[in-house]
Amino acid sequence: MFDALSARLQDVFKRLRAETRLTPEAIEVSLREIRLALLEADVNFKVVKAFVDRVRDRAMAMEQPATLGALSPAQQVLRIVRDEMLALFGDSQGGLPPTARRPRVILLLGLQGAGKTTTAGKLAKWLVAQGRHPLLVSTDVKRPAAIQQLNVIAQKADVRVHDPAGQSDPVARATSAVAEASTRGFDTVIIDSAGRLHIDEGLMDELVATRNETSPSDTLYVADAMTGQDAIKSAGEFHRRVGVSGVVLTKLDGDARGGAALSVVSVVGVPILFVGSGERLEDFEPFYPDRVVSRVLGMGDVLSLIERAEAAIDREDAERLEEKIRSNEFTLEDFRDQLRTIRKMGPLEQLLGMLPGMNQMNALANAQVDPKQISRVEAIIGSMTLEERRKHHIVNGSRRRRIAKGSGTSVEEVNRLLKQFVQMQRMLKSLGGMTGLGGGKAAKRRAMQLLRQGR
Repeated sequence: MFDALSARLQDVFKRLRAETRLTPEAIEVSLREIRLALLEADVNFKVVKAFVDRVRDRAMAMEQPATLGALSPAQQVLRIVRDEMLALFGDSQGGLPPTARRPRVILLLGLQGAGKTTTAGKLAKWLVAQGRHPLLVSTDVKRPAAIQQLNVIAQKADVRVHDPAGQSDPVARATSAVAEASTRGFDTVIIDSAGRLHIDEGLMDELVATRNETSPSDTLYVADAMTGQDAIKSAGEFHRRVGVSGVVLTKLDGDARGGAALSVVSVVGVPILFVGSGERLEDFEPFYPDRVVSRVLGMGDVLSLIERAEAAIDREDAERLEEKIRSNEFTLEDFRDQLRTIRKMGPLEQLLGMLPGMNQMNALANAQVDPKQISRVEAIIGSMTLEERRKHHIVNGSRRRRIAKGSGTSVEEVNRLLKQFVQMQRMLKSLGGMTGLGGGKAAKRRAMQLLRQGR
């Protein structure tokens, strides 16, 4: 989502690296490029003007480096831009704010097509992972199959849906869901409200009535990031009429330019709490401003990468794998299992985007990394016998031809895989098993230390 903006900002910092001093002329040239980059990313023009003015004031007042170890001009501007970008997002901590109310009532608002129903399922699955027991209910009685759609999504998320037979009044459906949650031990109710193609009085009256009867702890506006500034305008209107406590940005995996995310807090005045970045129910996570800004500025997002790895990797499996590596018993079967684990962590391009510096190597990364290649490698390994997977050295010429034919690949690809696997074995052996697979918490603590130092 932020690729274009990130590339433009990286160009600004790259040109600044040639400067020995942060002169007013260099500052103005850089600010002009930053302004254009933000406007092209569809950031609200008022937000851009205020942002650039703050960066200029801080850059002009900054002392010039007097020692060899001081920050360079590029580093000075990078730090200022990072701080001001973080200021755009306010004090958002990501996720739902704490509340003592039980059941907690979450009302989802938004226009039709923004992804409210899918977000309801994703949010429910996220809450289950937090040890909560959510109950879903749809109050969209006008859109065909809207209630059925929520039932299907809830079944995939393995959560309950409140669906009283014959009840067609939206407010009554919501209030009866809250009553059922209170009597049956559900600690959260997620109300998937109706939407429209545009804001109208009927929609607002229905939402206001639902809010008044259920007294929700959270009123979350679900915004389609693909709609850019239109999403911000709609959020402002919903906030004025109903009251919005937070925003959920959906479809961040699309080709949106990122302006909505950078504008919504300043324009509407409410924080972004969650973001959805894919079609899977797992593609949903709390919004952490510092991580997003780090990715935009080419500094990676190591914390999110570690969290995805911790969610995908079983602790016992990781310890067994580490022991195999220590004893030099890492096989092609283990290699295939690790590829499948990477699949669980999400699309490969998203994982690469979390690595520091990968934005600067985007063209090279796209040229070398093909997500389909993982499937081809799995097919090659799957065409081997159990003995061949555990003893790769017995795979001779005739076996390679059979494996290539069985996997629909070429002998050259089989040779390449075996060669790369041997190189990987040697590398792992040289590391002496110090892979850190079992040290997720320690790795996260170290990443947080590095992040603080980067500030």
